[in-house]
Amino acid sequence: MKTIVNFKNINKLAIPATIAGIAEPLLSITDTAIVGNIPEFGLESLAAAGIVGSFLSMMIWILGQTRSAISAIISQYLGAGRITEVKSLPAQAIFFNILLSIVLLLSTIFVIEEIFMLLEAKGKILELCVAYYSIRVWGFPLTLFTFAVMGIFRGLQNTYWPMFIALVGAVLNIILDFIFVYGIEGVLAPMYLEGAAWASLIAQGVMALMAFVLLVVKTDISLSLRFPFHPELGRLVVMSLNLFVRALALNTALILAVREATSLGDRYIGAHTIAINIWLFSAFFIDGYGAAGNIMGGKLLGEKEYDNLWKLAKKIMQYGLIVSVILMVLGFVFYYPMGRMFSNEAIVLETFYSVFFILILGLPMNAVAFIFDGLFKGLGEMKYLRNTLLVATFLGFIPTLYLSKYLGWGFSGIWIAFGVWMLIRGGALIFKFRAKFRPLLQKT
Repeated sequence: MKTIVNFKNINKLAIPATIAGIAEPLLSITDTAIVGNIPEFGLESLAAAGIVGSFLSMMIWILGQTRSAISAIISQYLGAGRITEVKSLPAQAIFFNILLSIVLLLSTIFVIEEIFMLLEAKGKILELCVAYYSIRVWGFPLTLFTFAVMGIFRGLQNTYWPMFIALVGAVLNIILDFIFVYGIEGVLAPMYLEGAAWASLIAQGVMALMAFVLLVVKTDISLSLRFPFHPELGRLVVMSLNLFVRALALNTALILAVREATSLGDRYIGAHTIAINIWLFSAFFIDGYGAAGNIMGGKLLGEKEYDNLWKLAKKIMQYGLIVSVILMVLGFVFYYPMGRMFSNEAIVLETFYSVFFILILGLPMNAVAFIFDGLFKGLGEMKYLRNTLLVATFLGFIPTLYLSKYLGWGFSGIWIAFGVWMLIRGGALIFKFRAKFRPLLQKT
């Protein structure tokens, strides 16, 4: 069936994808908001949650790239009318990814204190980091499995079930956070930061179970591992490796930001934890249209409908910019209440407010980068995405970060570096899309 690019079909995919996307950082935001208000070692707990959260996000996004590769290949085969030819591929990809995640998990457990020391954690913060991570880490393979299944659903042009899984996980995590962190008088003693870790782990387990059941019940795709290897497994591995390198570059920027904020002092890593969670929340909110571009773009490429592909890019960009402007307005209207949601420490809030406006003003630029990033994943342009992130990180973000440090810009310099990073990413993707697909459009 030919793909029709219109408001209804785009939003049929984008809205559930947006809800699923914001549910993911909502797990982290919930931890941050609740942990930041813990009566005992609240500031240190907030800092520890931020450091561990950044490190876990790095590992998940490095190994979770199979989701985008699976989605791209399945959507392209669906568009070409050859979906039955790739039914054995997802199981092979998922088993490989889970095995790799277990190896990485086991390799970090024994050196985790040293890793957090490299991120400038020390004293009580280091102690809390280790305790929090030792629980949260076991949810790592569960999350990767859930991501992979969501990629299968996306490739099949279905964002409803990923939304359902993500929503259940987010709501469950919030409920368990309140129960485990603060306790129930006479029933359960407060577990504070460790309670937040257990809440996340249980929510991740429920999401993985739901993903497994829905895949078995709602699709014809089997998770039985079959041999020989599928011919497309090689392309999937290459695409995943390119995204793997891209994720390393992306997380280099995120981890360096955490390291520099931590080195400035406890109040700065506390403020940075709030800011980065809001930044990620807005990113996933905007990324709903990137997901629609990913899903529909791959199918249109398989159909060789280049005129509709061009039309799709224009429409999702317009919708994404509208969403980013709405988020900007909300950010300025709720400038101070938003900070107070996460912490009651005056010194942390003062530091956060000093950079929040930089984050807000960068939202439209972020929209361009996130939307074209999703579109390029659907088109299978993983090599270019890799190169763009390498340039943006090592020739944009890092030089700006350390130049700002040299010039004494302090905490603001970190968020100025993020602005430069996103400007390079968005600009490079627009240039490539126009250069590659405009000539094809003129031939149709």
